[in-house]
Order: sequence, then structure tokens, then C-alpha cells
Amino acid sequence: MNPRSALILIVIAQFLGTSLWFAGNAAIPQISLLLDLPNLTAWITSAVQLGFISGTLIFAIFSVPDRYSPRFVFLISACLAAFFNLLIAVIPLSFGLVLTFRFMVGFFLAGIYPVGMKIASDYFEKGLGAALGFLVGALVLGTAFPHLIRALDVNYDWKLIFWITSGIAILGGLLVGLFVPDGPFCKKNLQFDWALLPKLSKIPALKSAASGYFGHMWELYTFWAFVPTLLWALGNYETTGFENGLYSFLIIGVGAISCAIGGLLANKFGSKNIALISLFGSGLCCLLVLLIPSFPKGFLLPFLLIWGMLVTADSPNFPLWSRKPPLQFTEEQP
Repeated sequence: MNPRSALILIVIAQFLGTSLWFAGNAAIPQISLLLDLPNLTAWITSAVQLGFISGTLIFAIFSVPDRYSPRFVFLISACLAAFFNLLIAVIPLSFGLVLTFRFMVGFFLAGIYPVGMKIASDYFEKGLGAALGFLVGALVLGTAFPHLIRALDVNYDWKLIFWITSGIAILGGLLVGLFVPDGPFCKKNLQFDWALLPKLSKIPALKSAASGYFGHMWELYTFWAFVPTLLWALGNYETTGFENGLYSFLIIGVGAISCAIGGLLANKFGSKNIALISLFGSGLCCLLVLLIPSFPKGFLLPFLLIWGMLVTADSPNFPLWSRKPPLQFTEEQP
């Protein structure tokens, strides 16, 4: 399979699989009423993120996508994440079960998003910047998608979010598992090399990129999680209303465009420069929200759309930033 065809299928599969990420957040108003527990946003968001962090560490330590075919890791992870996502809609819920199921969704998302990027990198020895831009853009659009489902009908059954996202996540897994062969640059690595960790810690470019990425991801997922709340607090758009769902989808989803543009611009202006501009702009938007007590209603949506673009434009650039200089080790290197 040629790289372009593979990238198209991986981008579609990434979009379908990562729709699971914020499925729980889109249904928070209804789950809160069902459990009679307010303020679930932080709990549900944190459960998914902790699951993703745990899954990523486990997958890395045991070299899961290096020991086994990454396309099958993607397929199995998509099916398992979809299974735990769907459990929220089909069994009687408690607070503990909701957090457990969202944690497990996050855990197996570690086999979708990072592994999908690995599969793409196995096809692109050069020109990875544009490929990463489209891949992260697919993640952004997938993240926004549950809010579009929420916006389709004010009186919809909240369980529909979980049925739809689970179904399309399995479809995404099948796309990669059945139709995307392992790339020509795919290499097997059966063991995690702990000796690399001290060497990695001494690479300035990697340390800078990792530190920036930490701050970026903290900012990004906080913004995504609280977009519906921002619309309610600043614009009086009810969290269960059509406008809130539609605007949440647009504000988060518009970041897919800036990811693609950011990846393309990185080849011309440098990953570090694009990341710095995006971080500065997004941080400025955050300060404006804190400093300005109220926004004119006609200004709020354009402002949040701009913020939605700035908060994601740097996402594909941190991995590229860390690749310069290349991660090559010799005996002489300290």
C-alpha cells in the first residue's frame, strides 16, 4: 500500500476511534442527573486521562506495538475501548462504575492514538510533519464528534452517544486491522531498553519538547473538558441545549484545521516556532477569560473558535521538535 492511501485510512480510523475520548463528557449533564451528583466534569475527564497515561506506560514498558503487529494492536484496542464505553449505556450505573469504565476506555485509547501515529510513521521516513498534522487533526475531530451527536436533538437519549461512538470505533479498528498492512519502515523491538532512559534525559531538545508538551496537554484537555461550561458561564447557553452541543462541536472541531495547517507550516517555519506561537496565543486567550468579566455575545463564539484553533495548532509539532536533533546514541555520547 502506498503511504498516501495508508494515511487516509489511518486518519479516518483515528477519527472514528478517538470519538470515544469525550463520549462521557458529552453525556455529563444526563449522567449527573441519573446519579444525583453534580460537578462530574473533572472526575470523568481525569478518569479517562489517567487511564490513557497508564495504558501508554504499560504499552511502552512491554513494547506491545513493537512486539506485535501494530495494526492488530490498534484493532484489538479499538474493540476493547468500545466495549467499556458501551457498558455505560447498558448496565445500571454507579459513580464508581462510571469512573472505572471511563478509565478503561482511556487505557485502551493508548492502543489507538499513539499506535495509529506509529503506523503512520512506519510509512513516512520523511515528511512526517504533514502526516502528524492530519493524524492529530483526526483526534481533534473525533474528540468533538460526541458533542455533535448531543446537538442533533435536545430530547435525544443520552445513551445514543455511547452506542454510536462504540460502533464507529470498532469500524475504525477494522479499517486499520484489515486494510492497512504494516509499513515498510516497521521494525520489531522485543524489549524495552531501560538503559535509554538516562540518555534520553540528557537530550535538551527532547526535554524541552516533553516539558512543553506536558503544559500543552494540561491546557488542551482542560479547555476541551470545559468548553460546554464556558458556553454556559459566558454566553448563557444551557449545557443540555442544541446550541451548546453544536457550538462545543465547532469550537473543539475547528482545531482539526489548525492541526493540519500547523503540521504543514512546520516544514517551512520550524516546529518549535509554530509551537511557541500557538502556546502564547492560547495562553493569552486563557488570560482574557480571567481578566474580562463578561463577553459581548457576538464576540464570544468567534473568540472561542480562535482559541480552539490556537490550543491545538502546536499538537503535531512537539513530537517533531523532539526529533531535532535525531535520537541517535553512541558510546561516546554522555
